[in-house]
Amino acid sequence: MSTSIDLTQLIQNTINGKIKPIGSLGKIESLAAQIASVQITEPSHNKLHLQNPSLLIFAGDHGIAKHNVSIAPSDVTSLMVNCFINSQAAINSFIKDTDWQLHVIDCGIQRELPAQTAIINARLGNCCGDISEVPALSESQFKQAKINAEQIITNLNTNIIGFGEMGIANTSPASAIFAKLFGLSANDIVGVGTGINNDQLDIKRSLIDKAISRIDSNEPKNILRELGSFEIATMAFAMLESFKQNKLIIVDGFIVTAAAAIALAIEPQIKSHLIYAHVSNESAHKQVLARLNSEPLLDLSLRLGEGTGAALALPLIQAAVNFYNHMASFDDLGITL
Repeated sequence: MSTSIDLTQLIQNTINGKIKPIGSLGKIESLAAQIASVQITEPSHNKLHLQNPSLLIFAGDHGIAKHNVSIAPSDVTSLMVNCFINSQAAINSFIKDTDWQLHVIDCGIQRELPAQTAIINARLGNCCGDISEVPALSESQFKQAKINAEQIITNLNTNIIGFGEMGIANTSPASAIFAKLFGLSANDIVGVGTGINNDQLDIKRSLIDKAISRIDSNEPKNILRELGSFEIATMAFAMLESFKQNKLIIVDGFIVTAAAAIALAIEPQIKSHLIYAHVSNESAHKQVLARLNSEPLLDLSLRLGEGTGAALALPLIQAAVNFYNHMASFDDLGITL
Protein backbone atom coordinates (compact mmCIF):
# COMPACT_ATOMS: atom_id res chain seq x y z
CA MET A 1 0.00 0.00 0.00
CA SER A 2 1.38 3.41 -0.96
CA THR A 3 2.07 6.19 1.51
CA SER A 4 -0.60 8.38 -0.10
CA ILE A 5 -3.22 5.68 0.42
CA ASP A 6 -2.04 5.22 4.01
CA LEU A 7 -2.42 8.95 4.66
CA THR A 8 -5.81 9.12 2.97
CA GLN A 9 -7.04 6.30 5.19
CA LEU A 10 -5.51 7.91 8.27
CA ILE A 11 -7.31 11.18 7.53
CA GLN A 12 -10.65 9.50 6.90
CA ASN A 13 -10.31 7.33 10.01
CA THR A 14 -9.55 10.44 12.08
CA ILE A 15 -12.70 12.15 10.78
CA ASN A 16 -14.93 9.07 11.08
CA GLY A 17 -13.70 8.37 14.60
CA LYS A 18 -14.93 11.66 16.08
CA ILE A 19 -17.80 11.53 18.59
CA LYS A 20 -20.60 12.03 16.08
CA PRO A 21 -22.47 10.02 13.48
CA ILE A 22 -20.36 9.56 10.35
CA GLY A 23 -21.00 12.39 7.88
CA SER A 24 -23.13 14.39 10.29
CA LEU A 25 -20.99 17.53 9.89
CA GLY A 26 -21.49 17.53 6.14
CA LYS A 27 -19.25 19.93 4.23
CA ILE A 28 -17.15 20.61 7.32
CA GLU A 29 -15.98 16.99 7.23
CA SER A 30 -15.11 17.08 3.53
CA LEU A 31 -13.40 20.44 4.02
CA ALA A 32 -11.33 19.04 6.89
CA ALA A 33 -10.39 16.05 4.73
CA GLN A 34 -9.30 18.36 1.90
CA ILE A 35 -7.18 20.54 4.18
CA ALA A 36 -5.65 17.43 5.75
CA SER A 37 -4.80 16.00 2.32
CA VAL A 38 -2.77 19.14 1.65
CA GLN A 39 -1.10 19.55 5.03
CA ILE A 40 -0.49 16.04 6.34
CA THR A 41 2.55 14.53 4.66
CA GLU A 42 3.43 11.85 7.19
CA PRO A 43 1.42 9.90 9.79
CA SER A 44 3.25 11.38 12.78
CA HIS A 45 2.06 14.91 11.90
CA ASN A 46 -1.71 14.41 11.98
CA LYS A 47 -2.59 18.01 12.88
CA LEU A 48 -3.82 20.93 10.79
CA HIS A 49 -2.98 24.62 11.10
CA LEU A 50 -3.67 27.98 9.51
CA GLN A 51 -0.78 30.42 9.37
CA ASN A 52 -1.32 34.14 8.77
CA PRO A 53 -4.34 33.92 6.44
CA SER A 54 -3.67 36.35 3.61
CA LEU A 55 -6.32 37.89 1.38
CA LEU A 56 -5.07 39.26 -1.94
CA ILE A 57 -7.05 41.67 -4.10
CA PHE A 58 -5.70 41.81 -7.66
CA ALA A 59 -6.71 44.98 -9.50
CA GLY A 60 -6.56 45.82 -13.19
CA ASP A 61 -8.31 47.80 -15.92
CA HIS A 62 -9.70 46.50 -19.21
CA GLY A 63 -9.66 47.73 -22.79
CA ILE A 64 -13.09 46.26 -23.43
CA ALA A 65 -14.56 48.72 -20.90
CA LYS A 66 -14.51 51.42 -23.62
CA HIS A 67 -17.56 49.69 -25.14
CA ASN A 68 -19.77 50.59 -22.16
CA VAL A 69 -20.19 47.00 -20.92
CA SER A 70 -20.35 47.99 -17.24
CA ILE A 71 -22.42 50.35 -15.14
CA ALA A 72 -19.30 52.26 -14.11
CA PRO A 73 -16.34 53.87 -15.94
CA SER A 74 -12.81 52.50 -15.57
CA ASP A 75 -11.91 55.34 -13.18
CA VAL A 76 -13.86 53.46 -10.51
CA THR A 77 -11.17 50.75 -10.41
CA SER A 78 -8.60 53.20 -9.06
CA LEU A 79 -11.20 54.74 -6.75
CA MET A 80 -11.98 51.34 -5.24
CA VAL A 81 -8.32 50.42 -4.86
CA ASN A 82 -7.93 53.62 -2.87
CA CYS A 83 -10.92 52.60 -0.74
CA PHE A 84 -9.30 49.22 0.00
CA ILE A 85 -6.17 50.97 1.17
CA ASN A 86 -8.14 53.35 3.38
CA SER A 87 -10.34 50.60 4.87
CA GLN A 88 -13.55 52.01 3.38
CA ALA A 89 -14.83 49.14 1.20
CA ALA A 90 -17.05 46.14 1.84
CA ILE A 91 -14.07 43.81 2.08
CA ASN A 92 -12.51 45.97 4.80
CA SER A 93 -15.72 45.71 6.80
CA PHE A 94 -15.87 41.95 6.31
CA ILE A 95 -12.34 41.30 7.56
CA LYS A 96 -12.44 43.74 10.48
CA ASP A 97 -11.56 41.93 13.73
CA THR A 98 -10.62 38.74 11.84
CA ASP A 99 -7.28 37.05 11.20
CA TRP A 100 -7.20 38.10 7.55
CA GLN A 101 -4.19 40.11 6.40
CA LEU A 102 -5.20 42.19 3.35
CA HIS A 103 -2.82 42.86 0.46
CA VAL A 104 -3.84 45.03 -2.50
CA ILE A 105 -2.03 44.33 -5.78
CA ASP A 106 -1.93 46.81 -8.64
CA CYS A 107 -1.63 44.65 -11.75
CA GLY A 108 -2.30 47.62 -14.02
CA ILE A 109 -4.95 50.24 -13.32
CA GLN A 110 -5.43 53.32 -15.48
CA ARG A 111 -4.81 55.85 -12.75
CA GLU A 112 -1.72 54.74 -10.88
CA LEU A 113 -1.89 55.68 -7.21
CA PRO A 114 1.02 57.28 -5.34
CA ALA A 115 3.60 54.75 -4.20
CA GLN A 116 2.83 53.50 -0.73
CA THR A 117 3.53 50.40 1.28
CA ALA A 118 -0.13 49.35 1.27
CA ILE A 119 0.03 48.51 -2.45
CA ILE A 120 2.02 45.70 -4.04
CA ASN A 121 3.26 46.96 -7.38
CA ALA A 122 2.80 44.28 -10.06
CA ARG A 123 1.91 46.66 -12.88
CA LEU A 124 1.92 45.39 -16.45
CA GLY A 125 0.67 48.65 -17.95
CA ASN A 126 -2.24 51.05 -17.49
CA CYS A 127 -4.89 48.86 -19.11
CA CYS A 128 -4.96 45.44 -20.77
CA GLY A 129 -5.87 45.06 -24.44
CA ASP A 130 -9.46 45.10 -25.69
CA ILE A 131 -9.99 41.34 -26.04
CA SER A 132 -12.60 41.79 -28.75
CA GLU A 133 -9.86 43.17 -30.99
CA VAL A 134 -6.40 42.23 -29.68
CA PRO A 135 -4.72 39.98 -27.08
CA ALA A 136 -5.23 41.04 -23.49
CA LEU A 137 -1.50 40.78 -22.80
CA SER A 138 1.56 40.98 -25.00
CA GLU A 139 4.09 38.14 -24.81
CA SER A 140 6.37 40.23 -22.59
CA GLN A 141 3.52 41.26 -20.28
CA PHE A 142 2.46 37.63 -19.97
CA LYS A 143 5.96 36.56 -18.95
CA GLN A 144 6.14 39.42 -16.46
CA ALA A 145 2.77 38.46 -14.96
CA LYS A 146 4.21 35.04 -14.11
CA ILE A 147 7.35 36.59 -12.59
CA ASN A 148 5.28 39.05 -10.55
CA ALA A 149 2.92 36.35 -9.30
CA GLU A 150 5.69 34.03 -8.19
CA GLN A 151 7.39 36.86 -6.30
CA ILE A 152 4.14 37.89 -4.57
CA ILE A 153 3.47 34.38 -3.29
CA THR A 154 7.08 33.75 -2.27
CA ASN A 155 7.07 36.91 -0.15
CA LEU A 156 4.01 35.84 1.87
CA ASN A 157 4.54 34.06 5.17
CA THR A 158 1.29 32.11 5.04
CA ASN A 159 -0.16 28.70 4.19
CA ILE A 160 -3.64 29.90 3.16
CA ILE A 161 -4.42 32.56 0.57
CA GLY A 162 -7.77 34.07 -0.35
CA PHE A 163 -8.03 35.43 -3.88
CA GLY A 164 -10.15 38.47 -4.72
CA GLU A 165 -10.22 41.01 -7.54
CA MET A 166 -11.21 44.47 -8.63
CA GLY A 167 -11.55 45.73 -12.19
CA ILE A 168 -14.38 47.46 -14.03
CA ALA A 169 -15.62 45.17 -16.87
CA ASN A 170 -13.71 42.11 -15.67
CA THR A 171 -16.73 39.81 -16.00
CA SER A 172 -16.12 40.16 -19.76
CA PRO A 173 -12.69 38.46 -19.85
CA ALA A 174 -13.87 35.92 -17.28
CA SER A 175 -16.84 35.06 -19.51
CA ALA A 176 -14.59 34.81 -22.57
CA ILE A 177 -12.25 32.43 -20.75
CA PHE A 178 -15.10 30.16 -19.69
CA ALA A 179 -16.62 30.21 -23.17
CA LYS A 180 -13.35 29.21 -24.83
CA LEU A 181 -12.40 26.60 -22.22
CA PHE A 182 -15.79 24.89 -22.21
CA GLY A 183 -16.88 25.44 -25.80
CA LEU A 184 -19.80 27.71 -24.88
CA SER A 185 -21.37 30.62 -26.71
CA ALA A 186 -21.61 34.12 -25.30
CA ASN A 187 -25.34 33.59 -24.77
CA ASP A 188 -24.54 30.62 -22.53
CA ILE A 189 -22.09 32.39 -20.28
CA VAL A 190 -22.36 36.21 -20.42
CA GLY A 191 -24.46 37.80 -17.69
CA VAL A 192 -25.35 41.26 -16.46
CA GLY A 193 -22.26 41.65 -14.27
CA THR A 194 -22.72 44.72 -12.10
CA GLY A 195 -26.25 45.25 -13.42
CA ILE A 196 -26.10 46.41 -17.04
CA ASN A 197 -29.27 46.91 -19.09
CA ASN A 198 -30.44 44.70 -21.97
CA ASP A 199 -28.86 46.86 -24.66
CA GLN A 200 -25.50 46.72 -22.88
CA LEU A 201 -25.90 42.97 -22.43
CA ASP A 202 -26.41 42.51 -26.18
CA ILE A 203 -23.27 44.53 -26.87
CA LYS A 204 -21.32 42.57 -24.27
CA ARG A 205 -22.37 39.23 -25.74
CA SER A 206 -21.48 40.38 -29.25
CA LEU A 207 -18.03 41.47 -28.09
CA ILE A 208 -17.37 38.20 -26.29
CA ASP A 209 -18.44 36.21 -29.35
CA LYS A 210 -16.02 38.34 -31.37
CA ALA A 211 -13.25 37.72 -28.85
CA ILE A 212 -13.60 33.94 -28.70
CA SER A 213 -13.86 33.64 -32.49
CA ARG A 214 -10.64 35.65 -32.83
CA ILE A 215 -8.44 32.77 -31.63
CA ASP A 216 -8.22 29.14 -32.71
CA SER A 217 -6.03 27.69 -29.98
CA ASN A 218 -7.51 25.89 -26.96
CA GLU A 219 -4.17 25.80 -25.15
CA PRO A 220 -4.90 27.25 -21.68
CA LYS A 221 -1.97 29.66 -21.50
CA ASN A 222 -2.86 31.02 -24.91
CA ILE A 223 -6.49 31.46 -23.82
CA LEU A 224 -5.28 33.32 -20.73
CA ARG A 225 -3.00 35.64 -22.69
CA GLU A 226 -5.52 36.33 -25.44
CA LEU A 227 -8.79 36.53 -23.46
CA GLY A 228 -7.77 37.26 -19.88
CA SER A 229 -6.56 40.47 -18.29
CA PHE A 230 -3.72 41.78 -16.17
CA GLU A 231 -5.32 40.73 -12.88
CA ILE A 232 -6.73 37.39 -14.07
CA ALA A 233 -3.38 36.36 -15.56
CA THR A 234 -1.52 37.35 -12.41
CA MET A 235 -4.07 35.49 -10.26
CA ALA A 236 -3.77 32.31 -12.33
CA PHE A 237 0.01 32.30 -12.04
CA ALA A 238 -0.23 33.13 -8.32
CA MET A 239 -2.51 30.13 -7.81
CA LEU A 240 -0.05 27.87 -9.61
CA GLU A 241 2.79 29.16 -7.45
CA SER A 242 0.67 28.73 -4.31
CA PHE A 243 0.14 25.11 -5.29
CA LYS A 244 3.89 24.61 -5.77
CA GLN A 245 4.43 26.00 -2.27
CA ASN A 246 1.64 23.79 -0.86
CA LYS A 247 -0.63 26.64 0.22
CA LEU A 248 -4.41 26.43 0.43
CA ILE A 249 -6.18 28.57 -2.18
CA ILE A 250 -9.58 30.12 -1.44
CA VAL A 251 -11.41 30.99 -4.65
CA ASP A 252 -13.84 33.90 -4.48
CA GLY A 253 -16.48 34.45 -7.17
CA PHE A 254 -16.98 34.43 -10.93
CA ILE A 255 -13.78 36.24 -11.98
CA VAL A 256 -11.48 34.42 -9.57
CA THR A 257 -13.01 31.14 -10.71
CA ALA A 258 -11.89 32.01 -14.26
CA ALA A 259 -8.31 32.23 -13.01
CA ALA A 260 -8.79 28.93 -11.16
CA ALA A 261 -10.23 27.25 -14.27
CA ILE A 262 -7.15 28.25 -16.27
CA ALA A 263 -4.84 27.12 -13.47
CA LEU A 264 -6.66 23.76 -13.41
CA ALA A 265 -6.31 23.39 -17.16
CA ILE A 266 -2.57 24.03 -16.85
CA GLU A 267 -2.06 21.89 -13.73
CA PRO A 268 -4.98 19.53 -12.89
CA GLN A 269 -3.43 18.52 -9.55
CA ILE A 270 -4.08 22.01 -8.20
CA LYS A 271 -7.69 20.90 -7.60
CA SER A 272 -6.69 19.43 -4.22
CA HIS A 273 -5.70 22.92 -3.01
CA LEU A 274 -8.69 24.90 -4.31
CA ILE A 275 -11.47 25.78 -1.85
CA TYR A 276 -14.43 27.45 -3.58
CA ALA A 277 -15.81 29.97 -1.12
CA HIS A 278 -19.22 30.66 -2.62
CA VAL A 279 -21.42 30.57 -5.69
CA SER A 280 -21.88 34.05 -7.11
CA ASN A 281 -25.18 35.54 -8.15
CA GLU A 282 -23.62 36.06 -11.60
CA SER A 283 -25.89 33.85 -13.68
CA ALA A 284 -23.31 31.43 -15.09
CA HIS A 285 -21.19 30.84 -12.00
CA LYS A 286 -23.21 27.85 -10.83
CA GLN A 287 -22.91 26.32 -14.29
CA VAL A 288 -19.15 26.86 -14.31
CA LEU A 289 -18.67 25.31 -10.86
CA ALA A 290 -20.65 22.27 -12.00
CA ARG A 291 -18.37 21.89 -15.03
CA LEU A 292 -15.39 22.07 -12.67
CA ASN A 293 -17.04 19.40 -10.50
CA SER A 294 -16.67 21.66 -7.47
CA GLU A 295 -19.11 22.50 -4.71
CA PRO A 296 -18.86 25.90 -3.02
CA LEU A 297 -19.12 26.37 0.74
CA LEU A 298 -21.66 29.21 0.65
CA ASP A 299 -24.53 30.60 -1.41
CA LEU A 300 -25.26 34.15 -0.24
CA SER A 301 -26.27 35.73 -3.58
CA LEU A 302 -23.09 37.81 -3.58
CA ARG A 303 -21.84 39.41 -6.79
CA LEU A 304 -19.53 42.17 -5.60
CA GLY A 305 -16.09 40.63 -5.89
CA GLU A 306 -13.31 42.17 -3.75
CA GLY A 307 -12.76 38.75 -2.17
CA THR A 308 -15.88 39.19 -0.03
CA GLY A 309 -16.97 35.57 -0.40
CA ALA A 310 -13.46 34.30 0.28
CA ALA A 311 -13.32 36.41 3.44
CA LEU A 312 -16.57 34.92 4.74
CA ALA A 313 -15.28 31.38 4.23
CA LEU A 314 -12.45 31.68 6.76
CA PRO A 315 -14.53 30.88 9.89
CA LEU A 316 -15.75 27.69 8.21
CA ILE A 317 -12.20 26.73 7.31
CA GLN A 318 -11.08 27.44 10.86
CA ALA A 319 -13.98 25.35 12.17
CA ALA A 320 -12.89 22.44 9.98
CA VAL A 321 -9.33 22.71 11.28
CA ASN A 322 -10.46 22.88 14.91
CA PHE A 323 -12.87 19.99 14.44
CA TYR A 324 -10.07 17.83 13.04
CA ASN A 325 -7.55 18.82 15.70
CA HIS A 326 -9.62 19.08 18.89
CA MET A 327 -12.90 17.17 18.76
CA ALA A 328 -12.69 14.01 20.87
CA SER A 329 -12.82 10.59 19.27
CA PHE A 330 -14.55 7.46 20.46
CA ASP A 331 -11.09 6.00 21.06
CA ASP A 332 -10.22 8.96 23.32
CA LEU A 333 -13.27 8.15 25.45
CA GLY A 334 -12.68 4.42 25.42
CA ILE A 335 -15.89 3.74 23.50
CA THR A 336 -16.21 0.98 20.94
CA LEU A 337 -19.13 1.05 18.52
